[in-house]
Amino acid sequence: MGLVFSSTVELAAAIANRKISAVEALDAHLAQINSHNEAVNAVISLDREGARERAKKADQAQARGETLGPLHGVPFTLKDTHETAGMKTTVGFPPFADYVAGNDSPVVARLKAAGGVLMAKTNVATMLSDWQSNNPLFGRTGNPWNLQRTAGGSSGGAAAAVCAGMTPFDVGTDMQDSIRLPAAFCGVHGLKPTEHRVSLAGAFPDPGGAARSVRLMSCLGPLARSVEDLSLTYRIIAGPDESDTDLAPVPVEDMPKLDLKRLHIAFAPSFPGFPVASDISAAVENLATQLQGAGAVIEEAKLPKLDLLDDLRQGGALIGMMMEAAQPPEEPAPVSRWFEALARRDRSILAWDQFFECWDALLCPVAMTTAFPHCGPGTSIEVNGKEESYWMLPAYGAIFNYSGHPALSLPCGQDSDGLPIGLQLVGKRWSESRLLGIARAIEPLTGGFRRPPGY
Repeated sequence: MGLVFSSTVELAAAIANRKISAVEALDAHLAQINSHNEAVNAVISLDREGARERAKKADQAQARGETLGPLHGVPFTLKDTHETAGMKTTVGFPPFADYVAGNDSPVVARLKAAGGVLMAKTNVATMLSDWQSNNPLFGRTGNPWNLQRTAGGSSGGAAAAVCAGMTPFDVGTDMQDSIRLPAAFCGVHGLKPTEHRVSLAGAFPDPGGAARSVRLMSCLGPLARSVEDLSLTYRIIAGPDESDTDLAPVPVEDMPKLDLKRLHIAFAPSFPGFPVASDISAAVENLATQLQGAGAVIEEAKLPKLDLLDDLRQGGALIGMMMEAAQPPEEPAPVSRWFEALARRDRSILAWDQFFECWDALLCPVAMTTAFPHCGPGTSIEVNGKEESYWMLPAYGAIFNYSGHPALSLPCGQDSDGLPIGLQLVGKRWSESRLLGIARAIEPLTGGFRRPPGY
């Protein structure tokens, strides 16, 4: 599909085999940004000269016979939330407009140490607080499939940039479907790892050095155009570091090659009380039928006996408590309320753990709709001819932020308006590599990434 739509794995191999140089790879992506970013508005804080210098150094290292790592010379972007030395990190929030961190976050440092060439940041919702990417500093990001539709949020700039060939991969954040929803809207892949799998240190600008309040539910993970690229980037950024003490010392394994005929997959076209567009539920059922035809053991899910709507409310309450810690109210809630909330969450985590003792993965929707027209936050969204609450947009994904289980979005065709449909695969905690292996086995049935017209 051309250099800018080559995968991260392909670009790295082409540079390693001297078929192209790092500078050539960078120039191709900068040209794509020049051609399309004015309309899409996905890429911000572009560091042309810095990226060119880094690409030249990658080529010089290769000429000396040195290998920098698995991303040697590969250009990439990062969501505008990661603290990055020498580059602004604003989260679309005017008080942070000129904030430049003194050091790279652990995730940024790992990507650079692997040889990646950072080009720019990508646009976000203000303070990462919406499912559309729009803010007073950089404006609104459009969806490459239809610029009148949202690219999603809060990692909307990342998803749109990957979709439009401006970058081979990005790393987003996901507290309530913020990787998976925009990935689905733009027709790319996005992975939310298990909670406490990837370092959250430096994952949000912190000019004052305050105590980190977001310790639960939020995850960092890659967006890319293939499962192979998700796996490569995930293996680079995952695992313990010296900054985030919450990280579990669980080995980061290679993605296995799996046979569909040996897989047990449950599917759910919808969840009780959760709205979903008929095109999306039909895509779940159609893929389940294809999987059964390919020899997998498929069964409609008997979901855990949980009040999933209440789980959404409890997840929102936990987020509210963490925000209170960052900005204490005049009358803070008693600490007992925090422990009661954690106990309720434990019950849901254990119920899903028991569910995944019987199944390799759950196939279900990512969000209640495909990309919708740009609108104000809180505007009702039409689903199947009925107005639904804006705040239910991320429900299918947010359930697994609450439970902490790994989940990914994979593109699966288009709806009746020609917009991408993304479906969600969810797996056992700490099983990202196996979940990625399942997604890779399924990918031939879904058709994978499709290049949007005009790019």
